Amino acid sequence: MLTRRTDLALEAKELREEAQLPQVESTEALTQGFLLNTVRVTGPEGAKALGKPEGIYHTLDLAALGRREEDAFPRAVEALKELLSPLLPPEKGEVLVVGLGNRAITPDAVGPKTADRILVTRHLISMAPEHFGDFRPVAALAAGVLGTTGVESGEIVQALCRKLSPKAVVAVDALCARRVERLCATVQLSDTGISPGSGVGNHRFSLDQESLGVPVIALGVPTVVEGATLCADLLEGAGKELDPDSLKEQPGASLFVTPRDIDQRVEDMAKVMGYALSLALQPELSLKDLQALVE
Repeated sequence: MLTRRTDLALEAKELREEAQLPQVESTEALTQGFLLNTVRVTGPEGAKALGKPEGIYHTLDLAALGRREEDAFPRAVEALKELLSPLLPPEKGEVLVVGLGNRAITPDAVGPKTADRILVTRHLISMAPEHFGDFRPVAALAAGVLGTTGVESGEIVQALCRKLSPKAVVAVDALCARRVERLCATVQLSDTGISPGSGVGNHRFSLDQESLGVPVIALGVPTVVEGATLCADLLEGAGKELDPDSLKEQPGASLFVTPRDIDQRVEDMAKVMGYALSLALQPELSLKDLQALVE
């Protein structure tokens, strides 16, 4: 069977439904009207079977946001905030938000654009304590990519963590999905960290507790699907015979496909994630308060 490329734990589990998956648990629920699937990898056997590190993987279906359903944006922000809050350090220690990816390539810009939406307060707390003294200190960084900076984004984050000593890092990146309908319509949230570039097979310095010395929360949005994976699913859906080996060798099999309205979709998802993360970090603020501060 052709290996489908995906960064989503939910899809990795779907691809292995016919097999027994020890130490892997999956549940479904509704939050703020959105479907939430949670996969828990509880041990090394589960990690090996699923190809994902041990931890929690939430996948929130935000397709209603793309359909512009009534109140979809505030509900999406609140739903994601509710998932983020338990994973953040309880005390008001400093948190570093890192937007991974290349701002010049739209499908890869979701990380930097999310960082742009973060309410940064680290500098304000010392400059204006009478107004911001009760806020959690938050710093944000769009780390860039090796091809434009000459430095691994992971190395930049590691050096900054040594300087700032944050209580946690939140890393935001673009992902790869198997299903076209999940592109820019789902958010995956995990407590296992992230490997920049892994979505397109370009594995880099991993951002996780082992490399940074602090908990790393990963937020990701699938923005591309691999050409071979898309063709395999289309052929199987049409009841066609599939030769995985020949498909891998076809021109275009290694290309990545993205929606034609990717610009607006990335803007929408970055705004939801930036707002949800800011509200989770500053729970005393309302959405209206946050809009007044960052817009």
